[in-house]
Amino acid sequence: MVIRMLSIGTKMPSWMQQGYAEYARRLPKDNALELVELPLRKRGSDSIAVQQLHEEKRLLAKINQRDLVIALDESGQSWSSKDLAGQMNKWRNSGCNIALLVGGPDGLSEHCKKLASGSWSLSRATLPHGLVRVMIAEQIYRAWSLNNNRPYHRA
Repeated sequence: MVIRMLSIGTKMPSWMQQGYAEYARRLPKDNALELVELPLRKRGSDSIAVQQLHEEKRLLAKINQRDLVIALDESGQSWSSKDLAGQMNKWRNSGCNIALLVGGPDGLSEHCKKLASGSWSLSRATLPHGLVRVMIAEQIYRAWSLNNNRPYHRA
């Protein structure tokens, strides 16, 4: 299974890039985590709806036909690490690869949210996009560790 994080935004601080890379590197090839960065469109005077529409088009263009789509959204399901481990088992059993959608500063469009098979909330707080990437990578690694009886998670 490959989990691709489709994320709006490209210019993240180096410590955030390094944090993401560290956890992604720890995962085996059969549970790979890949980051697909999509440039943030210049904000200008566009409305939030127009901005989200442009981001939606770029995100949808990167989804493969057989991907199981999960939207990252503050109103989504809040999963414990053990819950995520269970979700990852379900995803693996589906035979699909996973596309995690991470929107821009204004979040995902309603169409992206409706298209998704599920919605995951990392926190009710608003988080910086670079930190979201690190948190997703760490939680994916932690869930993989749980599923494979590795000592990383000591709950």
